[in-house]
Amino acid sequence: MRGAKTAMRRDGFSFTRVGAMVLRYWYLLANSWPRVIELVYWPTVNLLTWGFVQSYVATKSSYFAGAAGLFVAALLLWDTLLRSQQGLAFAFLEEMWSRNLGNLLMSPLRPMEFVVSLMAISLIRLAIGMVPVSLIAIPVFGFNIWGLGLALAAFFANLVATGWGLGFLIIGLLLRHGLGAEALSWSLMFVLLPITCVYYPVATLPAWLQPLAWALPPTHVFEGMRAVLFDHVFRVDLLFSAMAINAVWLAGGLFAFHRLLAAARRAGSLLQQGE
Repeated sequence: MRGAKTAMRRDGFSFTRVGAMVLRYWYLLANSWPRVIELVYWPTVNLLTWGFVQSYVATKSSYFAGAAGLFVAALLLWDTLLRSQQGLAFAFLEEMWSRNLGNLLMSPLRPMEFVVSLMAISLIRLAIGMVPVSLIAIPVFGFNIWGLGLALAAFFANLVATGWGLGFLIIGLLLRHGLGAEALSWSLMFVLLPITCVYYPVATLPAWLQPLAWALPPTHVFEGMRAVLFDHVFRVDLLFSAMAINAVWLAGGLFAFHRLLAAARRAGSLLQQGE
């Protein structure tokens, strides 16, 4: 009886195993200052670049002057989307680079526990990178994104969900095709940059491209951000649209991850994760 109970506990979801995996990734960060600096470096460079562009454009246009921090807010939200995806994929790549993936997947660690641990470390990496940068924006550019309140929380949650959905798709492709698909971890998200209308309204796009833009959850978030900054209105309709599409994206990403993991196991490629 005791053995059966022990087996059930091993077969069930274990927060202890999740915590152990998160601790493993945390030690990698805590013991490597270049990794920590890299998390802050690029968001800071982007903030300064777009912040100074915003300052210049505001002096030439009353339209932009009326929405102080438009580019800065767009940049911070875009980096939230990008870093949530990359935080997920890069944590997984650590296992591939160290040739540890086969060991993990032969251990008692369940795929869903692995998924949750990747989500957790993605949030930690995101906080390390974005919180300092958002605080820098206050004295340097006079823009406090934390002042958006409930709107910020809604925008943040939707962008993270989109990043995770795409991140799990990338992880599935890495499982199936090995490090030959590594470049997707850096590049795939940038396909969305011009279509999701980060820095301009959807109406700027050609008419034939606008339906595709509205099919992407970040588009609703960035349109909602502009509504808050320009019109001081929180568009609940855009929020619910983003949530509905994100549910499909995240479910699709997890489905792709599990199917591609199963395909990698059948192909016997988990222990041969080279180029």
